[in-house]
Amino acid sequence: MWQYPVAVSMRLWNQSPVSFDSYYLLRAKQDGRHLAARDDGNTYLLLFTADYDALSYLNTHAGEVSDRFALETVSASQLKAALSRWGFTGIGLVRDPLIPRIDFMGQADL
Repeated sequence: MWQYPVAVSMRLWNQSPVSFDSYYLLRAKQDGRHLAARDDGNTYLLLFTADYDALSYLNTHAGEVSDRFALETVSASQLKAALSRWGFTGIGLVRDPLIPRIDFMGQADL
C-alpha cells in the first residue's frame, strides 16, 4: 500500500456525508491494493467524488508513481459491504485533492 508522504488536513466526520451515487478510488496495478490512509492502526479507504479529483490527487502528490494506479468506481449502495470485505476501518472522503483536505468516517457512521 502506498503511504502518503506529507501531512494531511484531517477531521473526523460527525454527521452524514453528502450522498453520491458512486465514488472513485485508486487501486495499485501491481498488487491490487487500494490507496488508503492509516492512523493509529486504523485504515481508511480514500474516496473521491469525481474521477478528475482522483487523478488530480494522484498527479499532485504521487506523480512519480501515478502510472502504477488505476481508477475504479464503487457504487454508494455497495460501499459499506465492500469496506467490510476489504478490511477497512472506514473511508477518507477527499474534499480537496490539492491541499489535500480529507474527511474521515468509520463504517458505523455510513
